Amino acid sequence: MNDTPKALPNKALLNWSWREIKHGQLWPIAMALTLIIACVFGLAALADRMDQVVVTQGKNALTADTVFRSSNPLPEALLNTAKTEHVETSTLTRFATMAFSDNGVQLVTVKAVDSAYPLRGDMILSDKSQTSHHVSGNELWLEPRVMQQLVVKIGDNVTIGDADFKVSGEVLQEPGLAFNPFQQMPSVYIHQSDVEKTGAIQVGSRVSFRLFINAPQDKIEQLKKSVELTPSDRWVDEDSQSRTSEVFEKTKQYLSLTVAIVVVMAAITLVLTCQHYVASRRQTIAMLKSLGAQKPWLIRWLSIQIGSLFTIGIVLGSVIGVLLEMVLRIPLTDVLPDPLPSYGVMPLLLSIGTCLAIGIPALGLPLIGLLNTSAASVMQPNQASIPKKAWLLILLPFALLMAIYGNNLLVWIVLASIIVLFAILGAISLLLVRGMQSLPVSPALKLALSRINRSSIASGIQFGALSLSLMLIAIIWLVRSDLLSDWQQTLPEDAPNVFALNIASYEKDNYLTEIDNANLNRSEAYPIIRGRLNEINGIEAKDYAHGEDKSDSLRRELNFTWADTLPARNDLLEGTWGEVGSVSVESDVANDLGLKIGDTLTFVISSQTVTAKVNTIRKVHWREMKPNFYFIFSPDVLKDIPGTWLVSFKAPEANKQQTDAFLNKMARDFPTVSLMDIRTMAGKIQVLLTQIVWSITVLAGLAVIAGLLLIFTLLRLSLSQRQQEIRLYRTLGASKKRISKTVWYEYGIMAFIAGIVASVGAEASVASLMKWGFELEPSWHIGLWIILPLLAFVTLALVLRTLIKQLLIPVNKAAF
Repeated sequence: MNDTPKALPNKALLNWSWREIKHGQLWPIAMALTLIIACVFGLAALADRMDQVVVTQGKNALTADTVFRSSNPLPEALLNTAKTEHVETSTLTRFATMAFSDNGVQLVTVKAVDSAYPLRGDMILSDKSQTSHHVSGNELWLEPRVMQQLVVKIGDNVTIGDADFKVSGEVLQEPGLAFNPFQQMPSVYIHQSDVEKTGAIQVGSRVSFRLFINAPQDKIEQLKKSVELTPSDRWVDEDSQSRTSEVFEKTKQYLSLTVAIVVVMAAITLVLTCQHYVASRRQTIAMLKSLGAQKPWLIRWLSIQIGSLFTIGIVLGSVIGVLLEMVLRIPLTDVLPDPLPSYGVMPLLLSIGTCLAIGIPALGLPLIGLLNTSAASVMQPNQASIPKKAWLLILLPFALLMAIYGNNLLVWIVLASIIVLFAILGAISLLLVRGMQSLPVSPALKLALSRINRSSIASGIQFGALSLSLMLIAIIWLVRSDLLSDWQQTLPEDAPNVFALNIASYEKDNYLTEIDNANLNRSEAYPIIRGRLNEINGIEAKDYAHGEDKSDSLRRELNFTWADTLPARNDLLEGTWGEVGSVSVESDVANDLGLKIGDTLTFVISSQTVTAKVNTIRKVHWREMKPNFYFIFSPDVLKDIPGTWLVSFKAPEANKQQTDAFLNKMARDFPTVSLMDIRTMAGKIQVLLTQIVWSITVLAGLAVIAGLLLIFTLLRLSLSQRQQEIRLYRTLGASKKRISKTVWYEYGIMAFIAGIVASVGAEASVASLMKWGFELEPSWHIGLWIILPLLAFVTLALVLRTLIKQLLIPVNKAAF
């Protein structure tokens, strides 16, 4: 009885398992589990930190977690709820008025804030002797340009409305990011308690009231429920900021996409490794059964082995994952905040959950079939069956994906495409190989082609896995490249950094001449006039749109312009420009309001009513820092309504003193023109984009490394499965040179075809992701068709260099 396997205690079984791991019997699966834990942990930890940084940047741009905006005084219900919930708040009242000094007059935007403003971001105020970050009562802080235009210095008197203030100092930096040039004038800051004495806010005044809130998301939701929005009210989160929101949202999508793809690549690695492991155990199980081992004992033995492997994978993978995350953020030292945001336990839970959710079905299904192996398989190998109920284990990884990415449509599109592409890529590769078999080739190459075609299913799986791995690597890197290319348009080298508004018609030509004489790159001049859309096809616009107005085009006055031709940077989607009495509509507004070619629109402009017919619909690229418009009229529509002009130009940033002198001269020579200098704001945007670029570059690099490890594992396992066959050839007398050449041909063909097929799949996948996932125009990547096959060849060479000598040992020598 003591000689049977049933007599072995758990300690002996554990020692047996450790010896097998130590001597290399189980190391491939231990390596695969460690790879999954390490890659998922490292990537998830870094992605979590970068996501926190991106969200923080978005909230800093907003200056709070969320903001309530209204053209009416803040509702008491909202203020009371905020006080009851003990959330951090700050208020701002914004209005335009005239600023007077003994030496000049200037139209300014007054920002009346309380002492807590800003809740996020940084405001720097300087009185030449020290800096401060908050505004107190009876203080007046001016932008440097306002001080120059009013010809005042610190301590001088300036009148804002009806109130006299002493200039406290300069505003060196405002918090947040602003992108709309039409809504900006030079800013001055006063305290909220001083608003009343300015007398600038009267009935009918155009005022904006804002409540900034910092609070957990659940409390923010309670605050949102406490107030019923009117047409003048709006909640603004970091996701609803006009230009930056697209960059933030696409970055989050990219983080999710990267994590999902790395999980898929790790899953392929584990599944193939588990298949190899189970295949190597089939003879052992049959032999143990022939010696009297019962199923419960085999389950205990295999459970100890698998449990040991999972323990090794979790411990080593977690340690390596922590080190990996530390190494990966070395390039981001100057980008990440200090102290670093903690990533908590979620990366560890995600990596362990991923490992278990993939490993249990990947090992469980073949192990169940392994346990059903009969003792007769010792003499005549056969394939054991797997019960139908066991296939329910496949639901585990899908449950994990649902928990993590339940609402992320982009990730589900990618995963569904991966499943389909795996089969398609494998089938296409096999067809290409079969087509090559009819070509006149050398004996070694013919033997390689025959070897691939002889085991179609196994070869198809290898082709599919290798092609898919290469394709996923390409997708990660190409999506990154296309996103960066698109984001560079947000702030190109020639982007204007100064806007001149309120240029009167009689001084327009002289103003443009001054800019041209200074050899500055400027835009064309745009006529500007403000008004509202009142009716659509004779129906009240709000009723016609049924409240669907995400662009807020009906809630406020808009800036209109007129032109003989449409801007070249706008994409014409429908219609033809040129008719008199026409208007061109921006595509998002057209979709929100249900507008189509031929609709008649009625506008109220300067108390006058004008009518125009929609003749074109345009796609406007709002992220570009250039003047853009919802509505562009044909010149005849607005010919009897006076307006002002706007022009933007690029002021050199290299010589700040010279640029400042030019802007001051323009302000003195044209005192009624409002100059908006956005050089500081452009610098903020550039820093923000730099941080995001670094983030996704590091993440893409990690995904590529994980993909290369997967390809290395795939090729290594595939060659390991050929070991017995190659040794048999050697025993039968085949020369090392012939076998080596055949192996190089076989896997060289596999690498070349997989690279080409992966290039086709990557191009199609990236084009779909760009168009439907990120809403960007796709582009071709010619270099990809060279890089992917080359990458496959290099990885193949590394694997073959490490294994070829071992594979060529004859079986009689390998036994010793």
